[in-house]
Amino acid sequence: MSQPATYRLAAALLAIALSGSPALAQDPQPGPTWSQEDTLRIVKEVQKKLGSLTNYSVFDWITFGIQGKTVILKGYASRPTLKDEAGRVVKGIPGIDSVHNEIEVLPLSPNDDRIRAAVYNRIYTQPALSKYNANAGTLARAMGPGGRNAAFMAGGITNNPPIGYHAIHIIVTGGHLSLSTESCSPPATPPSPACRPTPPPEPSASTTTS
Repeated sequence: MSQPATYRLAAALLAIALSGSPALAQDPQPGPTWSQEDTLRIVKEVQKKLGSLTNYSVFDWITFGIQGKTVILKGYASRPTLKDEAGRVVKGIPGIDSVHNEIEVLPLSPNDDRIRAAVYNRIYTQPALSKYNANAGTLARAMGPGGRNAAFMAGGITNNPPIGYHAIHIIVTGGHLSLSTESCSPPATPPSPACRPTPPPEPSASTTTS
């Protein structure tokens, strides 16, 4: 290869390298983050706020994650008001720039309510778990004021669910059931189911009632 040709090849390679460098310089930079101390504070505050929601019930499941200075809410809510309230209280925590509320609102379904009531009674009237039952673990009171009547099972269980700390949460959608367990001990003053570091399960097991 002649000397001029070699120079031309070197110049071409240099031009390619230079043309690629601006693209590298434009790669997105990591967003702002909290210090370790602030992160721990934010996590505790989010847990506290979610745990203090008065309409958080055994039929709901909320988790959260952190990306930069954004809190991402996930999980399932049996009522739209719970999703809205969770987003509102977390957004009000000092230091949080934004909240991505990805909580899924479960559809209204009389059949799903019957499954919720039946599973709740099966779980929370057992001697080992009745202490977590907000209604003292008795079968007639496990579903609230309506007792065991069919009308309450078909609609009232979601509108008037058992509130307070429950070791096992019951998620039902489209006839599919999944159970989620709290990862911490019940607090001294319920309701505060605030320890949820694991992601919510995907409802998978198909369940029917007679």
